[in-house]
Amino acid sequence: MSPPATFVSGLRCVLCDRSYAYGEQETTCPSCGVDGILDVEYDEEAIRRAGFLRAYPSSDAARSIWRYRALLPIESGWSLPRLQVGWTPVYEAPSLARELGIEKLLIKDEGREPTGSFKDRSSAVGATRALGLGRKQVACASTGNAATSLAGFCADLGIEAFIFVPAFAPEAKLAQLLVYGATVLQVEGDYAAAFELCQQAIEAFGWYNRNCAINPYLVEGKKTCGLEIGEQLAARPPDVVAVSVGDGCTIAGIWKGLTELHRFGLIPRLPRLLGVQAEGAQPIARAFAAGEPTVTPSQADTLADSINVGAPRNGVKALRAVRASGGQFVTVSDQAILEAIPRLARGSGVFAEPTAAASLAGIQAARERGLIGAGESVLQVVTGNGLKDVRGALRSVSGPHRIPPTLEAVRQALQP
Repeated sequence: MSPPATFVSGLRCVLCDRSYAYGEQETTCPSCGVDGILDVEYDEEAIRRAGFLRAYPSSDAARSIWRYRALLPIESGWSLPRLQVGWTPVYEAPSLARELGIEKLLIKDEGREPTGSFKDRSSAVGATRALGLGRKQVACASTGNAATSLAGFCADLGIEAFIFVPAFAPEAKLAQLLVYGATVLQVEGDYAAAFELCQQAIEAFGWYNRNCAINPYLVEGKKTCGLEIGEQLAARPPDVVAVSVGDGCTIAGIWKGLTELHRFGLIPRLPRLLGVQAEGAQPIARAFAAGEPTVTPSQADTLADSINVGAPRNGVKALRAVRASGGQFVTVSDQAILEAIPRLARGSGVFAEPTAAASLAGIQAARERGLIGAGESVLQVVTGNGLKDVRGALRSVSGPHRIPPTLEAVRQALQP
């Protein structure tokens, strides 16, 4: 008996718990509207019968997210991107671990993805679904990384990309978008304004919706990071996984991947999650501290552009994930984020953009509050490459020595 086109069994609304058959809804719950985020569910017994467990892990399996195809909403026969996405390395950073006063610090470097960020995981799934469903025009709103990621995968698959970014999007990310050939609309406003306009345009022009907050299948791409963490560290999972949080999709997706592996019996235990938000953009952290089930939007103002989100669209999933893990949220200042950029680079060799470095600042804050013990191991997910926001990186360090071309000038510059 041949396996089904996909092992997706249906989708369920996180608010009203109503379920939908696969193919019935591609976006949100009709009863709950835009806030009715759906969660993709799988027929785990069918996956077991199909031999996923027997083949996992396999030394000859693809070193990409497609090794988890049985746990993804990708139908058999669909064309996959040629860009390799996933299976990013995990490094140990012993000197940083000593500085932090913990047993072990591990760094998963998502800056190694094809367009330089974690968002490639979700864009690979989104663009593949769009093409598989016969859609040739895709749109999203983004502070930068989701946009550049979508543009890259659309270029790979021959799909037209329409991108809405806020006024503060970094130049490097705008350059990527334009080089990939996307139609870029830089909205005179914040992320919320760009998101709302993008939704209106999608409705008006019939484009495929790549927004993680609306399209439930995008989170399935993000969960592959959790699947990889589980597989790469199966012998000894970390005690804590630290993730920078903006919309909430990333931390919720990582948790989903980890819990799926745990249910299959492929990892012995689950880590706690540490969600890190900027002090200037902390609506989810505030809701977590207050014990609220949902998130109240607030103003957002942080230099970490990818988490500069005041109206998170996946806040409910993020809250549930962190609470289910027994974890915590912490907030960090922009100054702490800037200081974490060179600290991470000099302690590990990994160059992170401000959003990605925020998780290291969060680990420090959690240690100071006693939320992470001295004998524990922590994995930091570095979500984006530092070249994504060079201007932000330059703010974190002093400038070069500008000297005339003489050896004496070199000697003087080397003086303490």
